Amino acid sequence: MRFMMLMIPKGYETAIPGTMPPAEAVAAMMKYNEALKEAGVLITLDGLHPPSMGARVSFASGKPVVTDGPFAESKEVLGGYWMIDVKSREEAIAWAKRCPASNNEIIEIRQVQEFEDFSPEVQQAAAGFAEMQAGTRG
Repeated sequence: MRFMMLMIPKGYETAIPGTMPPAEAVAAMMKYNEALKEAGVLITLDGLHPPSMGARVSFASGKPVVTDGPFAESKEVLGGYWMIDVKSREEAIAWAKRCPASNNEIIEIRQVQEFEDFSPEVQQAAAGFAEMQAGTRG
C-alpha cells in the first residue's frame, strides 16, 4: 500500500522566498529519511519552497487564472512530502510518529488510490494510465 505523508509546517504559508530550515533540523530529518530508506519503504521524498515562490491556477470562471504566491487565504500549506510503500495504514502512522518534526508541524497521511480501487468504468476511462505512470518513474 502506498501512502503519501504530507508535512504541513504552521507559519510556512507566510514564509518569505528562500526560507530554509535550520541545519540541525535538516540533519535530524536526514537520519529519519535514512531510516525510511534502510527499511525499504521509501519511494521518494522532496521538500517544497514556500508558497511565496509559487503560483496557483484556478478555473472558477471556466478559464485559467494565475495567482502568484503568497496566498492570503491559505491556512495550511505543504512544506514537503514522502511517498512510502508499507503494509498498512497503521504502519504508515507508525512511520509518521517517528518523524523528528517540531511542535509547529503536522504530518497528514493519505493513501494513494491504486488503479484496482476504481470501478471497471473508471478503469476503462483511464486506459493507459498504468503505462503513463510507469513512464514517469525512472
